[in-house]
Amino acid sequence: MTKWGLVGLIVLATSAGEVLQSMGMKHNGEIHDFRPGALRSLAARLVQNRYIIASVLAMAVSFFAFMALVSVAELSFAVPVTASSIILETVLAKYLLKETIGWKRGAGALLVACGVALLSL
Repeated sequence: MTKWGLVGLIVLATSAGEVLQSMGMKHNGEIHDFRPGALRSLAARLVQNRYIIASVLAMAVSFFAFMALVSVAELSFAVPVTASSIILETVLAKYLLKETIGWKRGAGALLVACGVALLSL
């Protein structure tokens, strides 16, 4: 796979993983109790949550694709260019998760896009 193919895979897998993680945690509810017994109970519920399971699998794909990318590209390229997942995550948060994206978040995603464009030259 080419380095840009790996970048695409990382961006897609990371974005999917983080959106699925958000969906899973919203399904679970807010965490208020951080005592050991409550955390064990939370972990037991999370390992049965299909969104969390899918998130872990997507993040594993992203991790191994990143390992492949740094084996064929410089780290100074790989880390910044994979940050472009922020752009896709912002779009998915707005349209899939129905989150409000203010102008500051939108501008931040746009700045990341500009940085990735500079790296691709």
